[in-house]
Amino acid sequence: MDELSVTPPPTPPPGNVPEYTVGEISWAVKRTLEGAFGRVRVRGEVTELKRYPSGHIYLSLKDETAKLKGVVWRTSVARLGMQPENGVEVIVTGRVSSYGDRSEYQLIIERMEYAGAGALLARIEMLRQRLTAEGLFDAARRRALPVLPDVVGVVSSERGAVIQDILTTIARRFPRTVLLWPVPVQGEGAAARIAAAIAGFDALAAGGPVPRPDVLIVARGGGSLEDLMAFNEEVVVRAAAACSIPLISAVGHETDTTLIDFAADRRAPTPTAAAEIAVPARADLSADLQQHAARLIGGLYRLTQECRLRLGGVERGLPDLPALIGTARQRLDDRGERLARALPGWVMTRRATLERCGAQLVGALRLSVSATHRRGDRLMARLTEAPLRAALREAGARLAGAAGHLEAVSPDAILRRGYALVFDGKGSPVTMAAAIRPGARLRLHFADGDIATTADPGRAPASQGRLPV
Repeated sequence: MDELSVTPPPTPPPGNVPEYTVGEISWAVKRTLEGAFGRVRVRGEVTELKRYPSGHIYLSLKDETAKLKGVVWRTSVARLGMQPENGVEVIVTGRVSSYGDRSEYQLIIERMEYAGAGALLARIEMLRQRLTAEGLFDAARRRALPVLPDVVGVVSSERGAVIQDILTTIARRFPRTVLLWPVPVQGEGAAARIAAAIAGFDALAAGGPVPRPDVLIVARGGGSLEDLMAFNEEVVVRAAAACSIPLISAVGHETDTTLIDFAADRRAPTPTAAAEIAVPARADLSADLQQHAARLIGGLYRLTQECRLRLGGVERGLPDLPALIGTARQRLDDRGERLARALPGWVMTRRATLERCGAQLVGALRLSVSATHRRGDRLMARLTEAPLRAALREAGARLAGAAGHLEAVSPDAILRRGYALVFDGKGSPVTMAAAIRPGARLRLHFADGDIATTADPGRAPASQGRLPV
């Protein structure tokens, strides 16, 4: 069997459609997009915002009909002009390009700004609500301002009328030391610089080489909403809320309101008004001191009058102490005089009583002796026996001896023997010659009566002898 030969089918002739690789198509699309659009401005709402550790920011811009992916390279983040947030309507500037690995087109963003005042206000309101929920705007967090600060710190631009107005106002009202921390008040990086200045003032130590302010003023002149946006940034608001130094916010004109106003301890409508709030007027202080001094003097006078009236009422209720003392003194003198008169009489009475008792005792003794003799005689008469008589005689002799002894110790018996009792003028007995002063009045008591006499003044008491009886 003959070998069959297989003939391959003929190759179709090439058509008019060119053939590309996937990479070629991807690069062709990329070049077409970048060449056709170049630099564009796109308006939309930020969504799906993600920050990567590499520093790049990925997000999407959307409106009612479509969504466009975008990316901010790390090198462009610092020059972006604002911090993107979800839900904020912005206008971005960049280049349209594509990402071939995912077959996606995207916007390479170089600049970003808020899409008009409405977007700014919406973004500010969102931040305000979030910080309010955290309690950063609570009234209880606000501190009282010092009455007269020694050092005033100012965070503002070093150029312009703001700092000059503050310095002039403080010098006019009450000159104080002013420390200025110059910062840009608008533009790129202004918010971070303002927050750093507030934190820097707060970090100063008391008593250090740079004096720590007693009050802080964050000030800026008027401007549009975009010009004041630095003071609506979250970093500035948090720095103001965390500052331990009492802080006055003076941003823009009276009708302007920024988020730092809610976090500050006090809001001033203008920088000049902030200086007036921070430092009191010397004339006002002087007038206030004079008013307080007058009120204090008046109060002291009224208090003194009330105390005087109260003391007068108490005085009327008290007894007359001098009269009471005079009466007591008179009564004491009277009692003393009566006592001086009563003592000699009392002594004389006691002496008379003693003498009467002594006489009664002597009489009783005599009667007792006589009765005893009579009783013995009767017994002797009745007794006839000799032994009994002898016993009676012996008893009588003993009785007679006892009576003799009793008679011998009797005061009257002693006086009858020639002795006398000596009394001084007060009736007190005198037992020693040395106790008698020359010329002293004496009374001599004898058995039959008393005799008054005077001590011889010519002789000393020690040389006086016994008085003759």
